[in-house]
Amino acid sequence: MASSGGASSSLPKWQLALVVGAPVALGLGYMYYKNCANKPEEKPGRGKPKRSSRENGEKQISIDGDFPVKPGNVTAAETPLEKAQKYKGEGNKFFSAGKFDEAIAQYNLAIETCPVENVEELATFYQNRAAAYEKLKKFSAVRADCTKALELKPRYVKALIRRARAMESNNELETALEDITAACILEKFSTQSTLYTADKVLKQLGKQHAQEYMATKKPIMPSKHFIGTYFLAFHNDPILAKLDGSETVEDNTPFNKALTALKKQEYDDVIPLCTEELKNLATDEDSLHKMEVLVLRGTFYLLLGQHENALEDLSAVIGSDASSKELKVNALIKRASMYIQLESAEKSFNDFEDAEKLDRNCGDVYHNRGQVHLLMERVDEAKADFEKAVELNPGFGVAYVQKCFADYRFAVSKRDMNLMNTSMTNFNKAFEKFPDCSECYTLYAQMLVDSQDFARADSYFLKAAKRDPKNATILVYRGLLQLQWQNNIEKAVEYIRKAIELDDKCEFAYETLGTIEVQRGNLKDAISLFDKALALGRTSMELTHIFSLRDAAQAQLTVSDRLGSDIIRSLQELS
Repeated sequence: MASSGGASSSLPKWQLALVVGAPVALGLGYMYYKNCANKPEEKPGRGKPKRSSRENGEKQISIDGDFPVKPGNVTAAETPLEKAQKYKGEGNKFFSAGKFDEAIAQYNLAIETCPVENVEELATFYQNRAAAYEKLKKFSAVRADCTKALELKPRYVKALIRRARAMESNNELETALEDITAACILEKFSTQSTLYTADKVLKQLGKQHAQEYMATKKPIMPSKHFIGTYFLAFHNDPILAKLDGSETVEDNTPFNKALTALKKQEYDDVIPLCTEELKNLATDEDSLHKMEVLVLRGTFYLLLGQHENALEDLSAVIGSDASSKELKVNALIKRASMYIQLESAEKSFNDFEDAEKLDRNCGDVYHNRGQVHLLMERVDEAKADFEKAVELNPGFGVAYVQKCFADYRFAVSKRDMNLMNTSMTNFNKAFEKFPDCSECYTLYAQMLVDSQDFARADSYFLKAAKRDPKNATILVYRGLLQLQWQNNIEKAVEYIRKAIELDDKCEFAYETLGTIEVQRGNLKDAISLFDKALALGRTSMELTHIFSLRDAAQAQLTVSDRLGSDIIRSLQELS
């Protein structure tokens, strides 16, 4: 579970807009977070806003009350509009009593009676009837009535929200997102229930688009640096040991050619050569050699994001009596990391447990499981696993510094200053023990960012870059730091563009830059950048997240066209 940069950012990607100064166009993710963050008393537990039945976008069913009687409009004879208002009032009473069919009948009379020139009132009658239809789950009728209300009153927020929910119920997610985005903008992103609905639709649409995209996506091999970082997570890889030891790979077999390709970083050749080797072997019997080939091929299927193929190869190794203990443990760890990518945490931890049972002295089990625990915010478990990994492999710098970082996160969770100081001291020891390990400097910089010691953080990112000059992710981190530290958008963009020049397969750079372009109002540029990030995504989880960002940008672009110049004014008021 190594990250592309060898370290996890302390700044979640969807929070990028928090550190942008004076935005022109604000993303939904930013506004959702901003409004939640401004109301800490409504954030119980782990940061999820507390929602009453009226705040929850799924449960909010509202109708508009009576219009006040305007002075000078009272006449002895009841006007058609006054009759219509009475019918609406009766409908509201039925609605409040839960008699929705009766309410609809009264709203029908209100609509029939209301003069066509009273468009404001007529829009309200349609919206109220839509509310009753929504209670009856007649979503096509809800959509029709909301559409009529919006024809009469294009900026009718209640109708936009209600139509969005109706379309969501019919799985018309793209149009639902456009409506809810328009509502968010017209409300100036101030209503929690609307933002909650937008967030929910974005997640559903992102997942749907990711599934469709995965079905036809062309696999792209990650960058050489990404693959190198991945293998750094294994101190005892039985295949890599063949390259490090005295064994040669000079024999002209496909497998030995694959090992040579691995050594020369010619990664695109590995899978075809392993496949050729397997064709040359007897298909009806297993052997240790065959298991070695399957582990190597399965590893690269995993790196490509071809999970079904990776699962088949790694599972064959795990289930074969011909496999060595080392091969089985290695395959279990890799399959465990794949299950996390597939959001199957239970299967992942089962594999880690089986690997531990096979070899309790394999530090790779604890190091990789510790990373998963850290990813899932299980800091106590991560700390214990990293301690065990360091105990077994005290000379493994990556595990040592991960332990230091987990100790720091543990100290923060306990609010223990003594433990924090101890973890800082241990980082200084890491610099002495592993002076060339860039991960030491990157993770230490992340700690400094957390404590808002931005100048020192930048100096340590620079030290990390000097030790790992091909690591594009460090440049992205430095770009993000410029936003947090000095609100310097131009400098941030400069760093991230340099990251792309250094590694044109750095998905994190495209995604981050795309998010910044959303904040700057450059929606078309942002969509183009998200498309590049999607081409490099390897897991459904990654693709769902990127599609959510892209879909939000596309919805804002569509709504901008719909609302015209008013959208710019509305958003600028929020700057």
